[in-house]
Amino acid sequence: MLGMRIFKDLRTGGGSLLRLRRSVQSQTRFYCQAPGSSSSSQARLKLRTRLGVTLLFGGGLLGVWWYVDSEKQQRLRQQRVEQLRKVALGQGTFSLLDHTGRRRTKEDFLGSWVLMYFGFTHCPDICPDELDKLSAVVSALDQDPSLPAVQPLFITVDPERDDVAALARYVKDFHPRLIGLTGTPEEVTHAGRDYRVYASPGPKDEDGDYIVDHTILIYLVSPDGLFLDYYNRMKKQEQIVESIRNHIQNYVRL
Repeated sequence: MLGMRIFKDLRTGGGSLLRLRRSVQSQTRFYCQAPGSSSSSQARLKLRTRLGVTLLFGGGLLGVWWYVDSEKQQRLRQQRVEQLRKVALGQGTFSLLDHTGRRRTKEDFLGSWVLMYFGFTHCPDICPDELDKLSAVVSALDQDPSLPAVQPLFITVDPERDDVAALARYVKDFHPRLIGLTGTPEEVTHAGRDYRVYASPGPKDEDGDYIVDHTILIYLVSPDGLFLDYYNRMKKQEQIVESIRNHIQNYVRL
Protein backbone atom coordinates (compact mmCIF):
# COMPACT_ATOMS: atom_id res chain seq x y z
CA MET A 1 0.00 0.00 0.00
CA LEU A 2 2.84 2.36 0.85
CA GLY A 3 4.54 1.59 -2.47
CA MET A 4 1.36 2.22 -4.48
CA ARG A 5 0.90 5.66 -2.84
CA ILE A 6 4.48 6.63 -3.63
CA PHE A 7 4.10 5.43 -7.23
CA LYS A 8 0.82 7.32 -7.66
CA ASP A 9 2.25 10.56 -6.33
CA LEU A 10 5.23 10.33 -8.62
CA ARG A 11 3.07 9.34 -11.63
CA THR A 12 0.50 12.09 -11.34
CA GLY A 13 3.00 14.74 -10.51
CA GLY A 14 0.36 16.33 -8.32
CA GLY A 15 2.04 15.12 -5.13
CA SER A 16 4.92 17.16 -3.89
CA LEU A 17 7.92 15.83 -2.07
CA LEU A 18 6.44 17.27 1.13
CA ARG A 19 3.28 15.17 0.80
CA LEU A 20 5.42 12.16 -0.02
CA ARG A 21 7.53 12.63 3.10
CA ARG A 22 4.47 13.07 5.33
CA SER A 23 2.92 9.96 3.86
CA VAL A 24 6.06 7.94 4.52
CA GLN A 25 6.33 9.27 8.11
CA SER A 26 2.66 8.50 8.79
CA GLN A 27 2.88 4.97 7.56
CA THR A 28 6.20 4.41 9.32
CA ARG A 29 4.73 5.45 12.64
CA PHE A 30 1.85 3.08 12.14
CA TYR A 31 4.02 0.07 11.39
CA CYS A 32 6.73 0.79 14.01
CA GLN A 33 4.24 0.92 16.88
CA ALA A 34 4.15 -2.47 18.65
CA PRO A 35 0.70 -4.05 18.37
CA GLY A 36 -1.11 -4.09 21.70
CA SER A 37 1.55 -2.02 23.56
CA SER A 38 -1.00 0.53 24.76
CA SER A 39 -3.35 -2.12 26.09
CA SER A 40 -0.45 -3.90 27.84
CA SER A 41 0.56 -0.69 29.60
CA GLN A 42 -3.00 -0.10 30.69
CA ALA A 43 -3.25 -3.68 31.99
CA ARG A 44 -0.06 -3.30 33.98
CA LEU A 45 -1.29 0.00 35.38
CA LYS A 46 -4.59 -1.58 36.41
CA LEU A 47 -2.73 -4.48 38.05
CA ARG A 48 -0.50 -2.13 40.05
CA THR A 49 -3.53 -0.08 41.06
CA ARG A 50 -5.41 -3.16 42.23
CA LEU A 51 -2.36 -4.39 44.11
CA GLY A 52 -1.92 -1.03 45.82
CA VAL A 53 -5.57 -0.88 46.82
CA THR A 54 -5.41 -4.45 48.15
CA LEU A 55 -2.32 -3.71 50.22
CA LEU A 56 -3.82 -0.49 51.52
CA PHE A 57 -7.08 -2.21 52.42
CA GLY A 58 -5.28 -5.16 54.03
CA GLY A 59 -3.02 -2.83 56.02
CA GLY A 60 -6.06 -0.94 57.23
CA LEU A 61 -7.75 -4.12 58.38
CA LEU A 62 -4.58 -5.23 60.17
CA GLY A 63 -4.30 -1.88 61.93
CA VAL A 64 -7.92 -2.04 63.06
CA TRP A 65 -7.47 -5.60 64.32
CA TRP A 66 -4.33 -4.64 66.26
CA TYR A 67 -6.09 -1.67 67.86
CA VAL A 68 -9.15 -3.72 68.86
CA ASP A 69 -6.98 -6.52 70.25
CA SER A 70 -4.82 -4.04 72.18
CA GLU A 71 -7.89 -2.41 73.70
CA LYS A 72 -9.27 -5.82 74.64
CA GLN A 73 -6.05 -6.87 76.37
CA GLN A 74 -5.95 -3.54 78.20
CA ARG A 75 -9.49 -4.07 79.50
CA LEU A 76 -8.70 -7.61 80.60
CA ARG A 77 -5.62 -6.48 82.51
CA GLN A 78 -7.59 -3.70 84.18
CA GLN A 79 -10.29 -6.18 85.16
CA ARG A 80 -7.59 -8.42 86.64
CA VAL A 81 -6.29 -5.52 88.74
CA GLU A 82 -9.79 -4.74 89.99
CA GLN A 83 -10.33 -8.40 90.90
CA LEU A 84 -7.07 -8.46 92.85
CA ARG A 85 -8.08 -5.33 94.71
CA LYS A 86 -11.28 -7.02 95.82
CA VAL A 87 -9.30 -9.97 97.15
CA ALA A 88 -7.84 -7.57 99.75
CA LEU A 89 -4.69 -9.69 100.01
CA GLY A 90 -1.49 -7.96 101.03
CA GLN A 91 -3.02 -4.51 100.93
CA GLY A 92 -2.03 -3.64 104.45
CA THR A 93 1.41 -2.67 105.67
CA PHE A 94 4.11 -4.17 107.88
CA SER A 95 6.96 -2.94 110.00
CA LEU A 96 9.77 -5.45 110.63
CA LEU A 97 13.51 -5.63 111.20
CA ASP A 98 15.72 -6.88 108.40
CA HIS A 99 18.73 -9.16 108.91
CA THR A 100 20.99 -6.13 109.43
CA GLY A 101 18.80 -4.70 112.20
CA ARG A 102 17.26 -1.99 110.03
CA ARG A 103 13.56 -1.23 110.39
CA ARG A 104 11.70 -1.97 107.12
CA THR A 105 8.12 -1.24 106.11
CA LYS A 106 6.10 -2.16 103.07
CA GLU A 107 6.61 1.34 101.71
CA ASP A 108 10.34 0.64 101.42
CA PHE A 109 9.60 -1.86 98.64
CA LEU A 110 7.07 0.13 96.65
CA GLY A 111 8.31 0.63 93.11
CA SER A 112 9.96 -2.80 93.04
CA TRP A 113 8.76 -6.25 92.08
CA VAL A 114 8.84 -8.46 95.17
CA LEU A 115 8.96 -12.23 95.50
CA MET A 116 8.05 -13.11 99.08
CA TYR A 117 8.19 -16.31 101.12
CA PHE A 118 7.10 -16.97 104.73
CA GLY A 119 9.04 -19.66 106.61
CA PHE A 120 11.51 -20.27 109.45
CA THR A 121 15.21 -20.97 109.73
CA HIS A 122 14.87 -24.27 111.62
CA CYS A 123 12.76 -25.76 108.84
CA PRO A 124 14.46 -29.07 107.92
CA ASP A 125 13.80 -29.28 104.19
CA ILE A 126 10.74 -27.50 102.74
CA CYS A 127 11.84 -23.93 103.43
CA PRO A 128 15.39 -24.43 102.12
CA ASP A 129 14.00 -26.07 98.99
CA GLU A 130 11.52 -23.27 98.37
CA LEU A 131 14.12 -20.57 99.01
CA ASP A 132 16.52 -22.34 96.65
CA LYS A 133 13.80 -22.28 94.02
CA LEU A 134 12.99 -18.64 94.74
CA SER A 135 16.68 -17.74 94.44
CA ALA A 136 16.98 -19.61 91.14
CA VAL A 137 13.93 -17.80 89.79
CA VAL A 138 15.36 -14.38 90.70
CA SER A 139 18.73 -15.30 89.17
CA ALA A 140 17.05 -16.44 85.95
CA LEU A 141 15.10 -13.18 85.71
CA ASP A 142 18.32 -11.25 86.32
CA GLN A 143 19.68 -12.72 83.07
CA ASP A 144 17.08 -10.79 81.05
CA PRO A 145 18.27 -7.16 80.78
CA SER A 146 14.83 -6.02 79.63
CA LEU A 147 13.31 -6.92 83.01
CA PRO A 148 13.62 -4.92 86.23
CA ALA A 149 15.31 -6.49 89.23
CA VAL A 150 13.03 -8.57 91.45
CA GLN A 151 13.51 -8.20 95.21
CA PRO A 152 13.36 -11.48 97.18
CA LEU A 153 12.05 -11.37 100.76
CA PHE A 154 12.01 -13.99 103.49
CA ILE A 155 9.65 -13.29 106.42
CA THR A 156 9.92 -15.55 109.43
CA VAL A 157 6.89 -17.15 111.06
CA ASP A 158 9.03 -18.11 114.07
CA PRO A 159 10.15 -14.85 115.74
CA GLU A 160 10.93 -16.69 118.98
CA ARG A 161 14.04 -18.26 117.44
CA ASP A 162 14.56 -16.19 114.29
CA ASP A 163 16.09 -13.01 115.56
CA VAL A 164 18.23 -10.63 113.49
CA ALA A 165 21.43 -12.64 114.00
CA ALA A 166 19.75 -15.92 113.03
CA LEU A 167 18.37 -14.40 109.86
CA ALA A 168 21.75 -12.88 108.98
CA ARG A 169 23.34 -16.33 109.08
CA TYR A 170 20.48 -17.95 107.21
CA VAL A 171 20.06 -15.64 104.20
CA LYS A 172 23.74 -16.03 103.26
CA ASP A 173 22.94 -19.45 101.82
CA PHE A 174 20.57 -18.06 99.20
CA HIS A 175 20.32 -15.21 96.71
CA PRO A 176 22.64 -12.28 97.56
CA ARG A 177 19.74 -9.82 97.40
CA LEU A 178 17.55 -11.88 99.75
CA ILE A 179 16.36 -9.83 102.72
CA GLY A 180 15.30 -11.58 105.91
CA LEU A 181 12.61 -9.93 108.05
CA THR A 182 11.63 -10.55 111.67
CA GLY A 183 10.09 -8.69 114.58
CA THR A 184 8.02 -9.13 117.67
CA PRO A 185 5.44 -11.94 117.65
CA GLU A 186 2.73 -9.32 117.16
CA GLU A 187 4.52 -7.68 114.22
CA VAL A 188 5.20 -11.01 112.55
CA THR A 189 1.62 -12.18 113.06
CA HIS A 190 0.32 -8.94 111.57
CA ALA A 191 2.52 -9.28 108.47
CA GLY A 192 1.46 -12.89 107.96
CA ARG A 193 -2.22 -12.19 108.52
CA ASP A 194 -2.18 -9.56 105.79
CA TYR A 195 -1.25 -12.32 103.32
CA ARG A 196 -3.49 -14.90 105.00
CA VAL A 197 -0.50 -16.95 106.05
CA TYR A 198 -1.24 -19.81 108.40
CA ALA A 199 1.44 -20.58 111.02
CA SER A 200 1.17 -22.86 114.06
CA PRO A 201 4.13 -24.05 116.20
CA GLY A 202 4.08 -27.75 116.99
CA PRO A 203 4.91 -29.38 120.33
CA LYS A 204 8.46 -29.05 121.64
CA ASP A 205 10.67 -32.09 122.02
CA GLU A 206 13.05 -32.80 124.92
CA ASP A 207 15.59 -30.39 123.41
CA GLY A 208 13.06 -27.60 123.11
CA ASP A 209 12.99 -27.94 119.33
CA TYR A 210 9.76 -27.74 117.38
CA ILE A 211 8.40 -27.52 113.85
CA VAL A 212 6.14 -24.70 112.65
CA ASP A 213 3.31 -25.78 110.40
CA HIS A 214 2.74 -22.93 107.95
CA THR A 215 1.51 -21.89 104.53
CA ILE A 216 3.97 -22.87 101.80
CA LEU A 217 3.56 -20.30 99.05
CA ILE A 218 5.73 -17.84 97.14
CA TYR A 219 3.93 -14.51 96.63
CA LEU A 220 4.44 -12.09 93.75
CA VAL A 221 3.84 -8.44 94.67
CA SER A 222 3.68 -5.63 92.11
CA PRO A 223 5.52 -2.27 92.35
CA ASP A 224 2.23 -0.83 93.65
CA GLY A 225 2.37 -3.23 96.60
CA LEU A 226 -0.51 -5.24 95.15
CA PHE A 227 -0.57 -9.02 95.38
CA LEU A 228 -0.58 -10.43 91.82
CA ASP A 229 0.07 -14.15 91.99
CA TYR A 230 1.28 -17.04 94.11
CA TYR A 231 3.22 -20.24 93.43
CA ASN A 232 2.92 -23.46 95.41
CA ARG A 233 5.38 -26.33 95.74
CA MET A 234 4.13 -27.94 92.54
CA LYS A 235 5.25 -25.00 90.42
CA LYS A 236 8.63 -25.52 88.81
CA GLN A 237 11.27 -22.86 88.45
CA GLU A 238 10.71 -22.46 84.69
CA GLN A 239 6.98 -22.04 85.16
CA ILE A 240 7.43 -19.36 87.80
CA VAL A 241 9.98 -17.49 85.68
CA GLU A 242 7.64 -17.45 82.69
CA SER A 243 4.69 -16.36 84.83
CA ILE A 244 6.60 -13.47 86.40
CA ARG A 245 7.96 -12.39 83.02
CA ASN A 246 4.43 -12.23 81.64
CA HIS A 247 3.20 -10.28 84.67
CA ILE A 248 6.00 -7.74 84.27
CA GLN A 249 5.53 -7.33 80.52
CA ASN A 250 1.75 -6.93 80.82
CA TYR A 251 1.79 -4.85 83.97
CA VAL A 252 -0.59 -1.89 84.18
CA ARG A 253 0.66 0.75 86.62
CA LEU A 254 -2.06 2.11 88.87
